[in-house]
Amino acid sequence: MSATTTTSSRRRRFRLLALDMNEIGLIVILLLLYFGFGATTNGFLSANNHLSLLRDAASIAIAAWAVTLIIIAGEIDVSVGPMVAFTSVCLAFMLKADVNVALAILAALAIGGALGTFAGSLRAYFGVPSFVATLGMWSALRGMSFFTTNALPVTFPDNAFLDILADNMFGIPTSAIVMLVLFAVFSFISQKTAYGRSIFAVGGNANAAELCGINVARIRVLIFTTSGVMAALAGVLLTARLGSGNAGTASGLEFDVIAAVVIGGTALSGGRGSMLGTLLGVFVITLIGNGLVLRGINPFFQEVVRGVIIVAAVLANILVTRYRERRIFGA
Repeated sequence: MSATTTTSSRRRRFRLLALDMNEIGLIVILLLLYFGFGATTNGFLSANNHLSLLRDAASIAIAAWAVTLIIIAGEIDVSVGPMVAFTSVCLAFMLKADVNVALAILAALAIGGALGTFAGSLRAYFGVPSFVATLGMWSALRGMSFFTTNALPVTFPDNAFLDILADNMFGIPTSAIVMLVLFAVFSFISQKTAYGRSIFAVGGNANAAELCGINVARIRVLIFTTSGVMAALAGVLLTARLGSGNAGTASGLEFDVIAAVVIGGTALSGGRGSMLGTLLGVFVITLIGNGLVLRGINPFFQEVVRGVIIVAAVLANILVTRYRERRIFGA
């Protein structure tokens, strides 16, 4: 066996072990958080709180699936929160104008996809860094949402279909069912398709991927288009849950999404990550937020606690990864 083949085999083994170690660590953290809050916080173990946990997790996870692909590709999207709010407002205005609910939802998803495509095109064809492109989108979409609504909720007539989306199915929040279905879809895409492998290749080395025949520009556009559609879908579900479109909704969601993805083990440098890790990261973020609220912690101090936990989790992931790398490549 050649030295190149041996090194390549070790690298594949390292990636698999690093992800496994990270996921095992996250499961341990989740168990500690769950039983810690369960033993010390009134109402945490109630059925209603578990349903609330699933709804809150769905709000983060649906957008996080697409952002995982973006970060694996070595890019970033900070426009998720305003995208959710803007598509929510657009949907509410259409429903208020008596547009058919199916057409209104499709239009909202199309708006999200078009905005995502625009951001992706700026990155792919004009060389605008994805952080700058999506930061501009963040400001423009949040401002447009407040401008068109005068910072007031946009109400619309009762709608039976949106009531279903806001309610439970088989005792589980509909949004959580959507979250799990999309988890299966995105896991399959990332692991079993040529498109998914191309995303990993672009994140690992975009120049090498281009030389191998991968259309890097197209991949970059597609991942941002997907992110726009997923943000719009989160906006639809949030609109159904709140019963109105609100420009101030999903404030800070982009930070929860990125934190969940990074805590889940996806490397900000690109080329490594998993949907299972993101799912576990979503539940870590959700459990922390839910537990702190139930304990009556000052809202401002909650941000401090969450920030410390996020940095600690990411630092632990980096240290474990370096340790495993030394063990494998030093063997």
